[in-house]
Amino acid sequence: MNVTLQNLTKKFPNRNKKAGGEVTAVNDFTFEVPDGQLIGLLGPSGCGKSTTLYMICGLQAPTSGRIFFGDRDVTDLPTENRGVGLVFQNYALYPHMTVLQNILFPLENLKGKDRPGKEEMRRRAVEAARLVQIDSLLDRKPSELSGGQQQRVAIARALVKMPGVLLLDEPLSNLDARLRLQTREEIRRIQRQTGITTVFVTHDQEEAMSISDQIVVMKEGVVQQTGKPQEVYDNPCNLFVATFLGTPPINLFDGRVEKETLYIGGEALLPVPGIADQAVTVGIRPEGFVPEEQGPFSCRLLRTEIMGRDVSFVCTNDACRKETFRAIIQSDGTEQSHPETVRFRLKPGKVLLFDENGSRLRGTNHGKE
Repeated sequence: MNVTLQNLTKKFPNRNKKAGGEVTAVNDFTFEVPDGQLIGLLGPSGCGKSTTLYMICGLQAPTSGRIFFGDRDVTDLPTENRGVGLVFQNYALYPHMTVLQNILFPLENLKGKDRPGKEEMRRRAVEAARLVQIDSLLDRKPSELSGGQQQRVAIARALVKMPGVLLLDEPLSNLDARLRLQTREEIRRIQRQTGITTVFVTHDQEEAMSISDQIVVMKEGVVQQTGKPQEVYDNPCNLFVATFLGTPPINLFDGRVEKETLYIGGEALLPVPGIADQAVTVGIRPEGFVPEEQGPFSCRLLRTEIMGRDVSFVCTNDACRKETFRAIIQSDGTEQSHPETVRFRLKPGKVLLFDENGSRLRGTNHGKE
């Protein structure tokens, strides 16, 4: 089932009574979630991603705009009639119930012709538990489970109703790093196996990029950019998207374009045909540096950090917006000594230029290496 959001807006009364007016949490959000895909709503805290999710499931009513599930307008439909499964950040399991009872709970609350028989309820509950690989834990209470197991119970409870849409509100934020990695892979496996249209809310760009078919990057209630994760990473539309995506983050420098050549400080780094003379913000991805003895970009090397397959050069440059920046180089397996000053050649496809307003500048050789 595809989900269509048309000009969705949500405003709340301003808590500062002296200031008055309203606060806009989501502003004119328009997007279509394709049938069977997993979409990541991504952005910093307070950007409106959870509010958008709550409007999709019906926990909050939009101030304006419409929501469609397929061809059906569900904007004014109660939550229980929308056919959605919702997984909260804090799992929200009933501590006095067993795993099986927690999973059965949504089915037991159905009424009329929608309520299945007891045997069918149990069959569906066991099947949902098997799907998330907790069918051996059905007699345990939530307090007897690990965080990852509790999260799986919450997902099974959402799936047992066989929803048309699955909504996940930062489901991994309470897990440790290794468990987050394992659980996000499980979420992707379950989504692909069931084919349920899924919306996944997170502030962690690595999570969103690793499992989403498409991502929606938000800032202050406004959609900044949508697209496939790698496409958005490679071609951000503005400085906010470029700095929000990437670990380590993109390195920013003060630069200028003169006669279609990019300069940082007094060094001419790259030809940038099609871009007019102006001051620019230069964004260079950490993987965009290639050490070369005669490279055009010189920096002072503070230290190197060996990180398994990669070596991180921690450097300084007077034009850098921060005290240091990182260049990630693939390790050759040997430790090497490096001079205090290192020089780099830059990969053109990893160098992004932005104007004074933060908008992306695109020349005629955009995206080429």
